[in-house]
Amino acid sequence: MTNYLTIAVGSKNPVKIESARAGFESMFPDKSFSAEGYDVASGVSDQPMSSEETLQGATNRAQALRDLCPTADFFVGIEGGIETINNTLVASAWIVVINRSGYSTLGRSGAFPLPPSVKRLVDSGVELGHANDQVFEQHNSKQQGGAVASLTGGVITRHSLYEHAMVLALASFKHPDLFSN
Repeated sequence: MTNYLTIAVGSKNPVKIESARAGFESMFPDKSFSAEGYDVASGVSDQPMSSEETLQGATNRAQALRDLCPTADFFVGIEGGIETINNTLVASAWIVVINRSGYSTLGRSGAFPLPPSVKRLVDSGVELGHANDQVFEQHNSKQQGGAVASLTGGVITRHSLYEHAMVLALASFKHPDLFSN
C-alpha cells in the first residue's frame, strides 16, 4: 500500500463518507486517505427490508464505483437496512470494500431495535430516516446521528456505528495473509 490512498464512497451522505475515511485511518494510521462521495444507485429499494437486500445494495454501490472512479484505490458501498426479527424491527448496515485489484470484503454494524412507533410508520411505507424524524421530532437525522443516536442519546451515532463496521471490513486488508485463498 502506498502512503496516500483514495477512497470512493457510494454516497454523498457526509456521515458515510467520514465513517469510511475514519475507519481506514484507524486501521492504517501510517497512511493518508482522502474520501470522496459519489451518487451511485444501490439497485435495491430505498428502504432495504432484509439483511440480504441491504448487503446487495452495499455490494452494488461498491461495484458501480469501480466503473465510475477507476483510479481510486478503494471502493466503498455502505447500505443501511432493516429487518423484522421476532416481531421487532431491527436496523443495521452492511459495508462492502473492494480494492483496485478487485478483492472484496465486508463488515456489518451492530444491530439495534427500533420502537414500535417507528415500526408502524415503516410498515406503512415510510423510510426509516423519515420515520425517525417524525417520532423524535428531528430533521434529516440520517445525515446526522441517525436513529441509533436518537435512541442512545448520542452515545452511539450513525458515524460511530458505520466506522466500527468499516474497521471490521478492513481486517482482511490489514491481515491479507490470513484471508488469502
